[in-house]
Amino acid sequence: MKVLNKMLLISFLQTFIVSIIFFVFLLELVDLFANLWRYLNNDASIFLIIKVAYLYLPKCIIYAVSPSLLFSVSYTLGSYYSNNELIAIFGSGISLVKFTLPLILTGMLFSFGSFFFNEIVVIESYKAKNDLSNILLGYSPSFSNTNITVVGGDNNIIYHADYFNDNSQTLSGLILIILNDNGLFYQRIDSEWAEFKDGLWVMNRTRSFTMEENLEITEKYFPTLTMPKINEPPSTFRKLVKDINELTRGAAKEWILSIKKTGLQGYKDALVDYYERYSFALTPFIVIFISSSLGGRFKKNILLMSLLTSLGLSVLYYVLKMILILLAKQGYIQPVTGAWGAFFIFTLSGILLYKQART
Repeated sequence: MKVLNKMLLISFLQTFIVSIIFFVFLLELVDLFANLWRYLNNDASIFLIIKVAYLYLPKCIIYAVSPSLLFSVSYTLGSYYSNNELIAIFGSGISLVKFTLPLILTGMLFSFGSFFFNEIVVIESYKAKNDLSNILLGYSPSFSNTNITVVGGDNNIIYHADYFNDNSQTLSGLILIILNDNGLFYQRIDSEWAEFKDGLWVMNRTRSFTMEENLEITEKYFPTLTMPKINEPPSTFRKLVKDINELTRGAAKEWILSIKKTGLQGYKDALVDYYERYSFALTPFIVIFISSSLGGRFKKNILLMSLLTSLGLSVLYYVLKMILILLAKQGYIQPVTGAWGAFFIFTLSGILLYKQART
């Protein structure tokens, strides 16, 4: 059995090395030619263009691992079957599960390896690539925002502003709703505009409406007004332009907690992307699992049918995953279901295919 395992892994790895080089090269070319004319229009140097491609290389490797594994497993098992080697292996009493177990374990190793490779190498290089690419393309993202509602303090202060100017750190059309310790209305403050200075919001042309103990409303006007508890940092009001794929796990958690204050939809989008990072890392495992389960299913046109079936299932996997993620971001299903649903469905499908395999 050790000889068979060694033979299988050597054949698989030889094909995988060639496959991943091809797919990485293809991804690099797609990104390069998609932006080449923009680089040239902005007089970007060849050295910087090559640097963008170099920084994109780790991300390309992550993207290329799954299709390379898919092709390698299908090609290796298909070649064995077309040469009647699988018939001899199955005839000796070795089941498909036992024979392909080294491939499945290899898929798990690739999944764990890709996750940590993404955390340690890919995130930093991908962010650097995007930053450099934006500079070369002349992009300058704006963090100013409109129609913002934020819950601040100890969940007892509600901020609403018509516009946040990130350059001047100001809020226009600011409305504050302040609740008391019992969660009941205490005060409303309307300010034409506010500026963040020394850790506090300085509110200008302000009207205050305060609920007194006798339930009467007291109205006051202030040219300028500051309050110690009105200190929500300006970053909370910024437009949500951060990409979870550019943040480490710790930074992503902090980001998700911060945007939770800005509304449910933005929070759910980020949470789905965060969960999807973990499920995406297991894509190499599920690809090998599905491809291996189809190893002894066809008698004619083995290589072609194995490739077509595996590719078809892989496309179905990504489409199903995309649909579930979209539904989760729209709030129809839970974020964890959207991120992990496709993985569990295809894991069960792989188990059924193994049970029905002819060996």
